Amino acid sequence: MSKSKRLIDLMMTVNRKRKFTVKELAQEFEVSTRTILRDLQELSELGVPLYSEVGPHGGYQVLKERILPPIAFTEEEAVAIFFASHALRHYAYLPFKEEAASALSKFYFYMTGDVRDRIDQMKHRIDIFTPERSSEVPFLSIMLEASIHQKVLQIGYDSRDGRLSRPIQPIGLYASNGFWYCPAYCFLRNELRLFRCDRIRTAEYDSTEMVPMDFREVHLGNRDEYFQTEVTYTRLYVELSREGVQRCETELWPMPTLHVREDGTGWLDGKARHADISYYAKFFMGLGNEATVKEPAELIESVKEILLAMMSKYV
Repeated sequence: MSKSKRLIDLMMTVNRKRKFTVKELAQEFEVSTRTILRDLQELSELGVPLYSEVGPHGGYQVLKERILPPIAFTEEEAVAIFFASHALRHYAYLPFKEEAASALSKFYFYMTGDVRDRIDQMKHRIDIFTPERSSEVPFLSIMLEASIHQKVLQIGYDSRDGRLSRPIQPIGLYASNGFWYCPAYCFLRNELRLFRCDRIRTAEYDSTEMVPMDFREVHLGNRDEYFQTEVTYTRLYVELSREGVQRCETELWPMPTLHVREDGTGWLDGKARHADISYYAKFFMGLGNEATVKEPAELIESVKEILLAMMSKYV
């Protein structure tokens, strides 16, 4: 094995291991301990964050911020990765905002002049528009980590009932229409709830030794099916004018299936969470005459109550 290949393989090996000894590496690579020591010294000079511990239980360890081995990208792959990260710049808050900016800077610096020119042109020719929001969202990282490692968080949340402290277990994070959302199991309500991340004012790991739920098989793609037995659903049917169809097409939050006729009118038909009736009522009220709610009866009554409350203000 050539020295260059051995160094790359060694970098991959030490990144994979939590702790190792020179003797273990020498046996694995079938070289002398002196050779491994020289290789580790070269890796350290290349930037791999190694440190050693002395004593009978000592050895080498790699710091938390490990460095990936060299990866060869084609020009198209590099440009695609650059654009994927660049397209997120409209979000003022990201779980890895500083790291993403650093990665983009490295990609850009090491590209040839003609590729950099291509990227400069691309940045002004294609974009994924996202409304810029002024709300602060400082807890994305801890919420993402909690969802990955099955941890319970204590959060302070601004709801319709005021600011409440509650324990939650996040399922994941997603962005929609410029806002960040966190589906999470709420131990206060004993059900899956959707939290707007900009309304979370405090977030820290639970210190009361609350036992987390086993959500290892639950993720953003299957959470509704997983909690279907715990959530009450109702059928929702709404007739839409052409403008109503266009308005619904621009909405990014999950809604029942939108059907469109040849003349441009359409209808919404599907199931909706019973707990979201008041939200749907306000949304369809905003469409005015462009939407006519047919089902469920609870939604029709909720729309009527909003109309009566509005009318009472102008009597």
